[in-house]
Amino acid sequence: MTVLILGGALGPIGLGVLYDLPPHDEGERMESFDVAIVGGGLGGSALGGYLARAGLDVVVLERLTAFSDRVRGEWMAPWGAAELKKLGLYERFITNGGHHLATHIAYDELLTPDEAEARAFSFGGLHPDVPGPLCMEHVAMQDEALAQAIEAGVDVRRGVSKVEVTAGEQPRVLFEHDGARCEAACRLIVGADGRTSAVRRQLGIRMEEAPIDHLIAGLLVDGAEGWPEDLQTIGKCGDIHYLVFPQGGGKIRIYADYAYSGAARFNGDEGAQELLAAFDMEPVPHSDAVANARPIGPCRSFPSQDAWVDEPCVEGAVLIGDAAGYNDPILGQGLSMTLRDARMVGELMTQNDAWRTSLFEPYVDERRERLRRLRYLASFVTTLNARFGPEDLERRAVAFQRMADNPTLGMVYLAAFTGPESLPAECFTEDFYASVFGTTEHLIR
Repeated sequence: MTVLILGGALGPIGLGVLYDLPPHDEGERMESFDVAIVGGGLGGSALGGYLARAGLDVVVLERLTAFSDRVRGEWMAPWGAAELKKLGLYERFITNGGHHLATHIAYDELLTPDEAEARAFSFGGLHPDVPGPLCMEHVAMQDEALAQAIEAGVDVRRGVSKVEVTAGEQPRVLFEHDGARCEAACRLIVGADGRTSAVRRQLGIRMEEAPIDHLIAGLLVDGAEGWPEDLQTIGKCGDIHYLVFPQGGGKIRIYADYAYSGAARFNGDEGAQELLAAFDMEPVPHSDAVANARPIGPCRSFPSQDAWVDEPCVEGAVLIGDAAGYNDPILGQGLSMTLRDARMVGELMTQNDAWRTSLFEPYVDERRERLRRLRYLASFVTTLNARFGPEDLERRAVAFQRMADNPTLGMVYLAAFTGPESLPAECFTEDFYASVFGTTEHLIR
């Protein structure tokens, strides 16, 4: 047996040991790492790079050989951009296409354009560490985070398949790569493999899901130079709740929430044209710039729902990002949530040598409350903007007036920008919700 010691901050034992053992089968390999991260997207790569810079030996196992546009989040809240800084990725993102937004205007069918503009607010000063939300193509985020992880010394394997995880006292991951069956022993497994996480399923961690009553469609377009590139707008017009997030240079990522009636309305090439046509909205100045833009990515619809787990860790393994539960994308919090997960888990692991389940209790507790508050906020926004029946529209008009009469009722929206922990607990109660809508009928608890 030959042993290669790669070293690390915690000393040589158990760090980067490569065993040249007689294979059990042709092409089989056995290796040892400090951490095995399943999933090389934004969360897995960000955490991997953070740990590697602290001297830990990390392997990232990614299914895809190349990332592509699958219609994911491309708007990062200011609180998420602050997490990006803490993970050491912010400057890289800015250099490679990151684009900050300066102003929010909620153009809406219940307001004239002048009324909406009178309520505009600037993102400047909203968060002390960043100038505003950050927009960037999701694929570019993934590529840059993975590249920085590799530069930090992370062993990245792409094109991995047939992953099998075993947690407990001696965690290990079996997988296929380059035609060989491989085994990675490690001190901790991190599941960062998304909504349909195989790691979560194999660990037997149960996920709760809210009912699906609306879908969200997304599309990346180019040639929209007529839209102000520092202006985001979110509102409701007709039968869609729309979101417009410029990326600079005439590129815009658009989204639309709409009622779910058993089938997706916006999908494929025809769906893209129908979605663009829906963005020709009279209450929204410059909307013709979007409606006449050119699609440069796929148009797809997804369930707009919340899902969560109460305990995203077991002995020998922890989940982060969508694998640990996700927020309804109507709020656009997915990127920010994932980055905080990576930062919190990374800090706990680099500040402590004993990676027992108890170590992650602060992460588990904070994440549970964070998702509860964001789940509440998603219910709030859905009730206000993404329910389309006659009674819903009447309730919406009343809620609008109540918030106009008492602006403190709308302050809960700030949580989507400054973080759910930034507002008092009473903003996330049934009483607060009822004070706006007169009912708690649609509140997801």
